[in-house]
Amino acid sequence: MYKILLILIFSIFLNAQNLKIASYNVENFFDLNKDKSDYKEYIPNSSTLWNQRNFNIKLNNILKVLNDLDADIIALQEIENESLMKLLKKNLPQYSYYSFTKYQNSSVGLGFLSKIPIKSSSSLNVKFSNAIYRPILESTFQIDNIEFKIFNNHWPSKRASENYRIKYAKTLYDRVKTLPNDYDYIILGDLNSNYNEFETFKGDKKLNQTAGLTGINHILKTTVDDKYVVLADILNYNFKVHYNLWLDLKTPLRFSTKFRNQNNTPDNIIIPPALFDNKNLSYILNSFEVFKPNYLFFDNKVYRWQMSNEKISKHKGAGFSDHLPVFAYFSIKKDDTNPISKKDFKHNINLISDLYKKEKLLFPITLEDVTVIYKYEDKAIVKQDNNRAIYIFKDAKNLKIGFNYDIQVNQVYDFYGLKEIKDFNILKEKNEHEDYKKLFLDGFKIDIFDFKYENEIITNLVGTVNNSRLILPNNKSIKLFAKDKTILPKNGAKIELKEAHLASFKGNMQIIIHKTSDYKEIK
Repeated sequence: MYKILLILIFSIFLNAQNLKIASYNVENFFDLNKDKSDYKEYIPNSSTLWNQRNFNIKLNNILKVLNDLDADIIALQEIENESLMKLLKKNLPQYSYYSFTKYQNSSVGLGFLSKIPIKSSSSLNVKFSNAIYRPILESTFQIDNIEFKIFNNHWPSKRASENYRIKYAKTLYDRVKTLPNDYDYIILGDLNSNYNEFETFKGDKKLNQTAGLTGINHILKTTVDDKYVVLADILNYNFKVHYNLWLDLKTPLRFSTKFRNQNNTPDNIIIPPALFDNKNLSYILNSFEVFKPNYLFFDNKVYRWQMSNEKISKHKGAGFSDHLPVFAYFSIKKDDTNPISKKDFKHNINLISDLYKKEKLLFPITLEDVTVIYKYEDKAIVKQDNNRAIYIFKDAKNLKIGFNYDIQVNQVYDFYGLKEIKDFNILKEKNEHEDYKKLFLDGFKIDIFDFKYENEIITNLVGTVNNSRLILPNNKSIKLFAKDKTILPKNGAKIELKEAHLASFKGNMQIIIHKTSDYKEIK
């Protein structure tokens, strides 16, 4: 029996082997040699205190993260030179292979550490007449006669307009288009682009010089017609599209950096349909994660490498990086089954709570017995008894407050993390709810910072207004937002919320005031 068990385990190992593949921007890992391309904060042994002591701390902190992360392949960004890659490899003997690239006059480059043999490496050149950034590192890996590529990216930061990132995306897309449709590859790295960049950059005139076109979404085709490519339809396109693994996570968990306490996703892992055919390399569904042990946070913030705020910034010898690592698991398989075709992606949806699990709908669904619990102009919030509420942000004029309906939902939408119904039809107007206000939630009896309560109408919450935040009796505070700023309560006012919209925005809960009757001042 014992021998049979060993044979079975060994046969399973031969048939499938999981690989953990990660990406990490280590934030400016420089050596102690003075080069013309050094950032001014990293000129060695200067008043900035970039010295042997602080270098050793930075090195050891990187090594701790990489050891704890324990990926089979890890893509690194912001490494100054190949010597530092070799130093990391020397201190991490589990990694037998590495690759690296940078431009001669660039400050930092990017590379791979790998337990898997690297068959070859090359650079995709992306150059500009007025700036020097980084090439794209293309490395080919081979295991058990199975070959796949990973493209390591570090696109220009948002000091530059979207034109620059579009050029990177086009260079990359033109390259992967030359690969056979069934060839396995992974796109990852610091793209300096959110997974939903087509939404987040639109209002920034400095960034949006491209009429709304983005590199990560429109050029790499992680969206089509401004709708995400999702698992349910990734095999249905007749051109090369990509799936962004951020969609595997619940919206509040989507962040690898924080800027002004708002979630950002510059670090991406993006994959083609070939990684869902269960041949050779395949993505293991729902395995994407952010690596976030407690030591990578300080004071509820990502614990970046610490610099003083003086006129000449100085190294404090503490911290890690302003980015968190991201990773996913992939399997090496040797059969012809197709996990996507086997998986049931039909919209078995009849509850509002089910809509929160969808990035887009492939066909309309019906919701029965939704009650209109809030109405303002052509906007409404609807809720089912003993279930969740959701926001309809337009075309709701024909809905009547307090009435029950059957509705057809044609499309959903994430607005900076807030789930909304984008398009719907009224199928049937039913009876009036006996007391729709019973569907409100008591703001004192729930955790208003819990994302499961987004889009609820809350009442009976008292606090004092300070700089557009509601200061609660427990000294916690929550942002008050109104599209029309004139309807917000005045600074210093004590107010009671009567029927206010609890919402989320870029990873933070907030209260939306749509009209002055949403609250009353307490004298």
